[in-house]
Amino acid sequence: MSEEKKVQDADVENQADVHATEEDVPANDTQTGEAENPELAVLDKLQAENSELKDRLMRALAEVENVRRRADKERQDGQKYAVSPLAKELLPVADNLRRALEAIPGDLAQGDDQIKNMVMGIEMTEKQLLDAFEKVNIQRVNPQGEKFDYQLHQAMSEAEGTGQPAGTVVQVLQAGYVLADRLLRPAMVVVAKGDPEEGASVDTTA
Repeated sequence: MSEEKKVQDADVENQADVHATEEDVPANDTQTGEAENPELAVLDKLQAENSELKDRLMRALAEVENVRRRADKERQDGQKYAVSPLAKELLPVADNLRRALEAIPGDLAQGDDQIKNMVMGIEMTEKQLLDAFEKVNIQRVNPQGEKFDYQLHQAMSEAEGTGQPAGTVVQVLQAGYVLADRLLRPAMVVVAKGDPEEGASVDTTA
């Protein structure tokens, strides 16, 4: 009887060893997976950091390019419009030369030699000044007979019964000037008013 007991105990021990061995196998697999996961996590982290660094680099390069373009534009504008302050100071001189010529009656200018010479001198001075303006890309705006343009003209009044289409500049009170594509001073003008019966009019407000 004791021998049968021993056999049974041996069978139980063998079965226990088998179960223990079977349980050890998945435990080893789990440990191996746990050992691999940290490496994957580190790799993912490095890839994320690499993508972030690339994005920062692209943003920095774009900002540098924007700064360079702004600097180039400011430099070009500085060169193009450098004479603007001086030109504004000289505009009244051009105005006065033109007023002096317009104030002299035509018959008087043609009859008297002294007056004729004076008129010629004023005309030459005006031309010399306007030529100097043109060399630095300053142009006179004299829109007589042209369509009113609020970007270049300033309407001082409207005139009826001119026989001109509504919005036509019928008189230039003071010439305007532009420097390249920048307005130095608008031309002050009188604009034809439309016939009230036809209801024609023009917007002279900017």
